[in-house]
This record gives sequence, C-alpha cells and structure tokens, in this order.
Amino acid sequence: MMNFRINVVILQRISKVPMETVVKKPRLEWLDALRGFTMILVVANHVSRVGFEQNWKFSSSLPFLLLFRMPLFFFISGFLAYKTAQVWNASTFKQLVTKKVKVQIIPTVIFFFLYNAVVSPNFIDGVIYHFHAATKGGYWFTIVLLWMFLIYYVFSYLESKLRIKSCVPILTLFVISLCFYETCYMPKLFPWAQGYKGEPIQWLNDTSINQIFYFFPFFLFGNIVHRYWDKAQQVMDSKWFYPTVIVVVILSTMDVLKWHNLRFEWTNLPSTLAKFGLLTIVFMYFRYYKDHFTKRSVVGISLQYIGRRTLDIYLIHFLFLPNLPTIGSFFDKYRHNFVLDTTVSVFIALLVIGFCIITSNILRVSPFLRKYLFGR
Repeated sequence: MMNFRINVVILQRISKVPMETVVKKPRLEWLDALRGFTMILVVANHVSRVGFEQNWKFSSSLPFLLLFRMPLFFFISGFLAYKTAQVWNASTFKQLVTKKVKVQIIPTVIFFFLYNAVVSPNFIDGVIYHFHAATKGGYWFTIVLLWMFLIYYVFSYLESKLRIKSCVPILTLFVISLCFYETCYMPKLFPWAQGYKGEPIQWLNDTSINQIFYFFPFFLFGNIVHRYWDKAQQVMDSKWFYPTVIVVVILSTMDVLKWHNLRFEWTNLPSTLAKFGLLTIVFMYFRYYKDHFTKRSVVGISLQYIGRRTLDIYLIHFLFLPNLPTIGSFFDKYRHNFVLDTTVSVFIALLVIGFCIITSNILRVSPFLRKYLFGR
C-alpha cells in the first residue's frame, strides 16, 4: 500500500513537469563552443577595423577571416532555428514572433541609442546617420536576423500545411536566396549591389533588408544541415568529402584574395565557394574534435560561456572598442604577417569580451534590466 502511494505521488509530480522539459534534448556543447569562437572573430574584426582603423585591403588576415566570419554566424543561427518537434499553428507562430521581437529589437534599440550617446560626437546627428546606414553603426545583425526568422517562420508555417513532406520547399527557398545573393555582386543591374554608383534605395538601408541578401543563404544552409542531420553527418564522414572541400576552398580563396582571374561579374562564384567551404571546414573541425570542447576542458567551457552570451557581448562590445589607429597604420605598412595581425586583434578582442561579460553580469543582477536589455 505504501509503495502504491509513493508511485502515485511520483506520477503526480511528473505530470506537473512541462512536456518540453521532459523531452528537451541536451545542448550540443561543441556547437556552443563554435558560436563562442565565432563571436571572438566578430569582436576581433571590429577591433581591427574600428579600434585600429585598419584598412582591410592591406590587412593580411581580415580579407580571409571576413570570408567566413559572418556566414558562419548565420549558419549557426539557421542550424539552431530548426526544431524537430516544433508544431506549427497560429498560436505558436504568434508566440515565436513576439519572443523574437522582444529579444532582438528592444535590446538593440536601447543599446543603439546608448552607443550614439557614448561614442558619437553629436547624439542626434549620430542617431540619424546610423539609422540611415544599412549597418546601423554595427547594430544591424540582430535586425537582419529578426527578418530572417520572420521569413523562416512564415515559410515553416506554410510548409506545415502541405500534405506531402519533402525537401523540395526548403531547397527551393535556398535557391531563391542564392539568386538574390548573386544580385549583390551585379552593380550594373541592381542598385543595392556592391560597387553601385547611383542613388541607393534608402528604405533598403533604413530597414537593413539589403543585408538579408548577403547572408540568408548561409542561414538556410545551416537549417538544411540540421533538418537532414543524419545524412549530413554521413556525407561529412565520407572519405571524399573533406579532401574535396579543402581543394575547392584553396582554389577559390586564392582567386578571391590573390589571382582575380575571373571577370568582376563572376568573382562572386569563387567568393561563394570560399564562404560555404570555409564555414563547412570550421563546422566539421568543431564536430570532429567535439570531445575537446566539452565542459571538462578549460577551452571548451570558456568558449561555451562566450557562446551562450553572444547577444550580451554583441550589444555591449561596441562601447569598449579601443582607439588605437597607430596599430592599424603599423599593420597597413608592414603587411603579410597573418599570425601577428590575427594574434593582436584576437588578444584585444578577448579583453573586450571579458569586460562585456563583467558588465553583463552586473546588469543582470536586476531582473528588470535582464529582461529589457538582454531579452531574458
């Protein structure tokens, strides 16, 4: 009789636990570490370009790192956006959209104004100038990512209504995104393309929608990899895949950075191959050495911590960037030292990230600030 009562109590307690808590999958530690690694590259790039005022055309590391830094970040976002057990209906669609707006827009707007108040010589002029710029003084990422999530949520909702489940819809959307991506490198035909000399389309800059064209294919690529994760792992583990990617990346990267053999209209081809190939190599590296990026190692737990605080670091780090143009002048003059160039920017980036985390922890003491500054 006693055992029966105990079992009833246990069942009652289990029934009170939300179903999503019971079936929640464990986090991929190496993926959190990968996100942390990518965040370090993001801050290091801003240290070089903003803090050191380094000319990326003369840098020995920036042109290479820029090929896969942001594509990798959007790839991870797309990978995490796919939820196997997600049920799509009007209620969940509304909840997801509301949550993303609160998490990404409110904190971004607050820090956007704070950045202009602290950094810009004139607050009003700074707000107006950065608002009309596509990159928003650096605060474009969360805005563009929100646009991507909205597009993806609408697509997923409509896809769930199809009777036949297949890969055709997501692949079709991926091909369409690649077509828009291609237009970004045709300045003679499209006013939002790189190198266009006419009047820009202002509403595209104001909304940062033009940035979607550059990065949405990588978001969808990550989503596709997660959707078909078992097959993707089989491909990655095959004997031919990795050597092929290495060869393609070497040839395409050399053409982008040094050879420039193809005509301008077609330079997007090697650039595209280099971006997809490089992010694939980094992704495969972290997956292959996933045992080195667990919480049992110092490197693993450090990268994971940074990876779980990417929003905080992204929002805060613009306030802590150094003002050291002398270093940038030095690297512009004495080029072709990839190790030194990268090491200095990464070292300063780690210091900046440290201050960001300390600031974040101080602000998170208040539940109110934690909610409205970081969406948590």
